[in-house]
This record gives sequence, C-alpha cells and structure tokens, in this order.
Amino acid sequence: SSSSSSSSSLPAAPRRSPRALQRHGSLLSQYLHPGGHPEIRQLVSALVERYSQAMNSGGHELPLFPRAGGRRKRARARHKPCELRELEVSVSELGLGYESDETVLFRYCSGTCEAAVRSYDLSLKSMRSRRRIRKEKVRARPCCRPLAYDDDVSFLDAYNRYYTVNELSAKECGCV
Repeated sequence: SSSSSSSSSLPAAPRRSPRALQRHGSLLSQYLHPGGHPEIRQLVSALVERYSQAMNSGGHELPLFPRAGGRRKRARARHKPCELRELEVSVSELGLGYESDETVLFRYCSGTCEAAVRSYDLSLKSMRSRRRIRKEKVRARPCCRPLAYDDDVSFLDAYNRYYTVNELSAKECGCV
C-alpha cells in the first residue's frame, strides 16, 4: 500500500496553555464562602484538587470528566487510516451475478482520509454550509479508494463457463 503525504498550506492550530488557578480566584471564592451550599463547596474543592494534582504531574488538560476523554479516544480509534485490506470470498458472494464455488482474495480499501483534507475540501464545505451549493451530490472530504487494481481474476462458474473480471480487487489505496 502507499501512503500519500501532502504538504498543507493551512497553519497549525494554536495550542492553548493551561489556565492558571489564580485567575479564577474570585470565581472560586463566590462558591467557597462559608454561607454557600455545602455540596457545591465540596464539589468545587474536589475539582480544584484534581486540577492541582494534574498540573503538578505535568498534565496539560483539565481531567475533570475522564469519561469524556475516553469517548474522544474511542472516537479517534474508529478513524483508522486509509489502507488496503483483504478478505477471502466465493465468487458468488461478490454480487456480480456469477454462480461459482471458487474463492478469490478480494482486496479493498477502507479507512478515513482526515489528513488529506485540502483547501478544495474546506471551500466546498463552506459553500455547502452557506447554501451556495444545494442540490448536487458532492462530498466535502476525500474518500479512501483504489488507486490501482490487481490483475484480472478468472474463474469457472457452476455451469463450467470461463469468465474473466477486470478491476475486481484493489492493489493500492489512497485518499481521492
């Protein structure tokens, strides 16, 4: 398989620095005053404690809600890069109308193309969101597709007829 690497003219997103606890002193004091609700005081104290521990251990994010981070990690894990995969199937399972018990190695492309987003994709997405492009079926992101195909595949069907199918199995994948 081949991986396409393109240089993007888009600037890197600026990274925010962690917020200093001192800037929120007045906000915290309004919830921590002695006359405040005890459950809120306890919650705010626990959050401040977690924040302090994270910052002292070199953390850059506020780990207040660990489950939300876990969801993001799982969501990112589903975004696998565009790559070549393979599956052994019978010719009948290919859905091309042939009846045959012969098996073939079917190679296909699967994955996401997040890294291959270009200026075109961003502009197209903007035009769609502004309703400048409405009815056409357009995709504002690249697709994982075959860039090249394996050799032709030949087989005998259930009636001993010989067939050859071209461009059946992917040889190389990329973001198009």
